[in-house]
Amino acid sequence: MVPTESINTISLGPGGGRGGGPGRAPTAAERDQAQHVSLRRIAGLFRPYRWQLTLVTAIIIASSVVSMASPFLLRAVIDTALPEQDVRLLVFLTAGMLAVAVITAAFGVVQTWISTRIGQQVMHRLRSDVFTHLQRQSIGFFTRSRGGEVQSRITNDIGGMQTVVTSTATSIAANLTTVVATAVAMVALSWQLSLISLLVMPPAVILTRKVATMRREITARKQRELADMNVTIEESLSVSGIQLSKTLGTGPALAARFTESSGRLTDLELRSELAGRWRMATMSIIFAAVPAVIYLAAGLPATAGNMTIGTVVAFTALQSGLFRPLMGLLNVGITLTSSLALFARIFEYLDLPVEIKDPDSPAVVVPTELKGHVRFEEVSFNYPGSELPAIDGVSLDVPAGTTLALVGRTGSGKSTLASMAARLHDPGSGRITIDGVDIRTMALADLASVVGIVSQDTYLLHTTVRENLRYAKPDATDAQIEQAARDAQIHEHIMALPDGYDTMVGSRGHRFSGGEKQRIAIARTLLRNPQVLILDEATSALDTRTERAVQEAFDRLAQGRTTITIAHRLSTVRNADQIAVLDGGRIVETGTHHTLVEENGRYAALAA
Repeated sequence: MVPTESINTISLGPGGGRGGGPGRAPTAAERDQAQHVSLRRIAGLFRPYRWQLTLVTAIIIASSVVSMASPFLLRAVIDTALPEQDVRLLVFLTAGMLAVAVITAAFGVVQTWISTRIGQQVMHRLRSDVFTHLQRQSIGFFTRSRGGEVQSRITNDIGGMQTVVTSTATSIAANLTTVVATAVAMVALSWQLSLISLLVMPPAVILTRKVATMRREITARKQRELADMNVTIEESLSVSGIQLSKTLGTGPALAARFTESSGRLTDLELRSELAGRWRMATMSIIFAAVPAVIYLAAGLPATAGNMTIGTVVAFTALQSGLFRPLMGLLNVGITLTSSLALFARIFEYLDLPVEIKDPDSPAVVVPTELKGHVRFEEVSFNYPGSELPAIDGVSLDVPAGTTLALVGRTGSGKSTLASMAARLHDPGSGRITIDGVDIRTMALADLASVVGIVSQDTYLLHTTVRENLRYAKPDATDAQIEQAARDAQIHEHIMALPDGYDTMVGSRGHRFSGGEKQRIAIARTLLRNPQVLILDEATSALDTRTERAVQEAFDRLAQGRTTITIAHRLSTVRNADQIAVLDGGRIVETGTHHTLVEENGRYAALAA
């Protein structure tokens, strides 16, 4: 069994620990991690779409160049067409202004479609990569991690990155080209007035850097708070959580805890929104003051020169149009910097080492041809953080088609030893073989088809009975599903339900009793017809009559199948071909029921 201290260590990464409590301040390591996320790695997410991004950039540049014709057309209208009342020129110029608007709008639609599609594909890849990578993690990872924390990273963190992923690259290109094109046009109109406009740049850059630093820290804290809130919801609003809170009367305390967390999140959201508002207000004032300075400069004899009214109006229009792309360009820096905390959390999961993975060159085996001869050879195993071995030098030989029973007190290592045969854990030393093949050299998919487990902790999906059973074998026919249910002594009960096999089992199978759930789980495993069957307290939730019926089914199905049974009730293992008594991770006795009783040792004491 998994040690209590292993289960209670439920943190991995930022926001993952109970120790700091909800809303805790980031550690120095977490701040450093967010700051040192490689921008090259972020850019690498877009590498498969470089040709599409090149096309988008070309469209953006073309749109920016085309739009720069508008101020020159405006100057010609004011300085030439209107004073000279040249209707033909006026029509030509206004038609040109309309054409510019139509072309830039069309470019904008195409650019938005391509860039959004690229962004969504990157988001899809991130979500899929994180989910797939977490699927490959060992059981130990999930015993150390809070369920709500894992969900939060996949949903909240990746969702929070959506704006950056879908629009950052195009926003940089669009705003940069617009700023450059506008600056060139401004210089072409009047280099003297352009120098005045440059006065806004230094304060804009300084204020932007300050806001970016503030938002990065706020974003990191906000995502940790969201993770804590997800954990509270996961633990408190599940069926089991509600039952626990109602029986212990902890509902008000949980509500208060959630309210406090929500309040902290509200405060962080408010701070995040307000972090840049004072900068925007300051920059708005500066940009509003620039046209006044331009008009003043245009009217002074020393600076006016040959400047026309059309030039001043066109330049002012350009200068006012510079505000939006310039602020957009600076805001990209803020958004990207604040999003580094999100990328850090996602990359942390993607960088997790896979403790139990497929071998580089899997052994060539045909699962259906394996007989199921299992050997444990000097197997030892320690749980992380535990000095005492959970399994210590265990050697067992289980011939194909025989039954091995593992018995012993709670915590003696029975479940740990059995689970290692399915590679839920890998031994620290020694090896486990099936038909002489080290299971670490087998592809995980092959091993999963050879070894089936029915545990005491039954988990059913929130779908129909039929789909719960088909989950083990997607191509199973209805006849095969019903036969597996008959073998597990649950078919008649399912048929008595209003919708039969199409009945919804409810959240975690709460539609059924413990014994019914366990028989469905047994049927689900039997549907796969594994050569090695591990029964970890598989009949512990059954009443005596049902247990006897299911045990009879197991006895029939065990013919030609290797079975490893873990049980506290020794009545279920009396007929086992071999019984191993464990204590402290070691085998202290082996034999049959009769020989062990006659030895009057540890087994006899358990059977008394």
